[in-house]
Amino acid sequence: MSQANVEIAKRARDAVNRLDVDACYECATPDVEVFSTLFDLAGGSYRGREGIETLLGNIRDTFEEYRVVADEFRDLGDRVLMLGRVEGRGRGSGVQVDTPYGTVSDFRGGKISRIRTYLDHGETLRAAGLSE
Repeated sequence: MSQANVEIAKRARDAVNRLDVDACYECATPDVEVFSTLFDLAGGSYRGREGIETLLGNIRDTFEEYRVVADEFRDLGDRVLMLGRVEGRGRGSGVQVDTPYGTVSDFRGGKISRIRTYLDHGETLRAAGLSE
């Protein structure tokens, strides 16, 4: 089942890159919770479909171009680790962004139930219980 989780994590990443709320939500449980380091809500999270809509809206409002590039996915059973980077260009400012990026996605019933994002690969690995 866990290799299937990797495929779902890849589909979710592709949906985020397209800013496709419906496709993102199809990969998630109804109560999905996303902790985003790029759009931190003072330590809070985005929850459910409304949270996905808000998060993708924040990306759309902030970036003229935005793309998560995954270099590696790791199957961790009921979790999937992704290491890569975010590339983009700020809306209005035109500032180029190219920063390390990682996610730890928790799964429940074949869907993503929680995603934690990081701007440091070491931090991502530690959050997954792995060493650098």
